Amino acid sequence: MTKNLEGAALGDAGLEELGIAKGSVMIQSEPIFKNATRVVGLDHNKYSSNKETDATKLTIEEFVESMYTTGFQATNFALAVNIINEMRSWKPPDELSEEPTYLESENEGCTIFLGYTSNLVSSGVRESIRYLVQHKKVSCIVTTAGGIEEDIIKCLDHTYLGSFELNGSELRKKGLNRIGNLLIPNNNYCKFEDWIIPILDTLLEEQKKENKIWTPSSMIHRLGKEINNEESICYWAYKNKIPIFCPALTDGSLGDMIYFHSFRNPGLIIDIASDIRSINTISVRAKCTGMIILGGGIVKHHIANANLMRNGADYAVYINTGQEFDGSDSGARPDEAVSWGKIKPDAKMLLHSQRIDNVQKKQEHQKNFTIFS
Repeated sequence: MTKNLEGAALGDAGLEELGIAKGSVMIQSEPIFKNATRVVGLDHNKYSSNKETDATKLTIEEFVESMYTTGFQATNFALAVNIINEMRSWKPPDELSEEPTYLESENEGCTIFLGYTSNLVSSGVRESIRYLVQHKKVSCIVTTAGGIEEDIIKCLDHTYLGSFELNGSELRKKGLNRIGNLLIPNNNYCKFEDWIIPILDTLLEEQKKENKIWTPSSMIHRLGKEINNEESICYWAYKNKIPIFCPALTDGSLGDMIYFHSFRNPGLIIDIASDIRSINTISVRAKCTGMIILGGGIVKHHIANANLMRNGADYAVYINTGQEFDGSDSGARPDEAVSWGKIKPDAKMLLHSQRIDNVQKKQEHQKNFTIFS
């Protein structure tokens, strides 16, 4: 009856059009692939403060585990956490315990390279990085000049919240420097100059009297000792003998201070050649390596290139907002690094904020969601 009524209302041409439309919209699905994961978010009722429920406190592990099935970048973040946990738990296979091809290395586990850009130190992420260094969660660090000086300067005075919309000309008149929505009074850099110039004098004196060869990493080690402040990343790197490499040490306020110092007390030499040998040697001697790279630019490439010396890292997690379409290294996906030999073809790797590359199945990634305990 309905069909007859539709036919009467639509006519043969209308029925044909309706059939085409329904055929396009109501296409039948094939069965979903085996072991497919259902998208579902965190059930907050389990952790509700309602006294009528048997709620418990939400742990960070449960929260991160729920992110795996949330989708989008939440899933990528959860996968990244698990890859990092695998880095931390790696142990050499028994058959490699007497492997003669490995050079002597003090680290029997996975050697973890941490790279980060200066803006993270300017922000509150600094405290998270300091925790990792304080508790020896990483083996080696690469950062920019700002990643060093901002850490030191925060021990001398504060950085403040501002706004992305503040007028640059007005800020300049007030002596306030803007980093995104953060503000750093220029007086902080004046205090930094007062603090570091005498240290540069000492470095130069030791260079002349003891024939001491300073490298960026040995200079940073000394700055960590001199700042003697437990809030500092550099301090804990000094205490725990974790090298901090900074191939662009002069690209920032540190460079300004070295420049000023060269007029009043010239002659300080900083040798970058020794540092490239040092970081490459760490990579070559490692039994296993993992890269955690926050941001892009020189910190990303310096770590990746060091891992080229051992035919690639075993693990890699990139967290950045870069795009690959301009051909920059900052935006390059992990698979591009595979083509250069900087990441092993069978490595576990992930680019958080853009896409997943070569990650294993859910059953392997959904276990052990612990964040640097």
